Amino acid sequence: MKIGIPKEIKPYEYRVACDPNGVKEIVNKGHKVLVERNAGIGSGFTDEDYKAQGAEIIDTAREIFAKSDLIYKVKEIFPEEFAYMREGQIIFTYIHSNAHREQTDAMIEKKIIGIAYEDVDDKDGEFPLLKPMSIIAGKGGFLAALNFMQKIYGGNGILLSKIDGIRTPEITIIGAGNSGVGAAELASAFGNKVTVLDIDVNKLEAARKVLPPNVEFLYSNRNNLEMCLKRTDVLMNCILWPKWRKDHLVSKDMLTIMKNRALIVDIACDEGGAIETCKSTTHDDPIYEVNGIIHYCVDNIPSAFSQTATQTLCNATLPYLLEIADKGVEKALKDNKYLRRGLSFYNGKLTLKETGRKQERPYITPEEALGI
Repeated sequence: MKIGIPKEIKPYEYRVACDPNGVKEIVNKGHKVLVERNAGIGSGFTDEDYKAQGAEIIDTAREIFAKSDLIYKVKEIFPEEFAYMREGQIIFTYIHSNAHREQTDAMIEKKIIGIAYEDVDDKDGEFPLLKPMSIIAGKGGFLAALNFMQKIYGGNGILLSKIDGIRTPEITIIGAGNSGVGAAELASAFGNKVTVLDIDVNKLEAARKVLPPNVEFLYSNRNNLEMCLKRTDVLMNCILWPKWRKDHLVSKDMLTIMKNRALIVDIACDEGGAIETCKSTTHDDPIYEVNGIIHYCVDNIPSAFSQTATQTLCNATLPYLLEIADKGVEKALKDNKYLRRGLSFYNGKLTLKETGRKQERPYITPEEALGI
């Protein structure tokens, strides 16, 4: 199979789908890898690094798409790339189709086979292709909080660390999953008072076993959430909100009970999601204010740590990529029910329920699409 790795075109996106070590693994399996010129520069990998491992360097994204059976990416397909796609081509990336109606239209029209990293799960109900980025996003979100609580960046001038003789800052983290634990790990290491909220008692118990004593674990109900909102300096949202829900965990009205110029860091960046006032921002314009509360909602935090993110993402996605390349996409999807759950599009049909519900368009199951 011919695997194409284009350069990401989202502003301030420095990751690449595969590092040179991953290319070597693909080539050793007998497949061909095409890498767009300078695709790895943002992550510290040169064209020569890729060539040394057997990749062919291609000048343009148009050529990459034209010559490749499978497109291996990080971010979704952008409008500039729609024309490059062709019928039957496999797109393997973070698709997030529910948030991008135009992309959904294009993939259906082009009869693409789209497999979304974010929806592939495993036997434990976890999301292995989200996990590495979630951990980095959680840690990076706390580092962003350190930055934007500084007075010079518009914050209250609070150092998020325990300092003798003064009140210890408080950090509230919604969600005890991978990003929540990642955020809590750094926040607690700096000596802050950290509270983690979740409705899953098992997740709270698992997090308690790996986090230090200055982390409090609370069941996420209305009273506990409001108590935390009143006292917290930083609120970090680390949960994904069901795309079809119209309500919110933290409404705009609830911002009035928070401290003036407290900071919200939304790791999930679900627009209109768990936090009503959150909307995606970028690394070059990362914050905005609503009712006196600062919001940081950068939707690709891991890009700031591009080399680390690329390497961990490649490690996670590569086994699935090789399964598709070795078996062919149809057999791989039929054989692996976990991979199949990532199928968003198949030959002109939408196969992801949450996108169908959110965008109010027809969909079928992956099993129906594959005839199994």
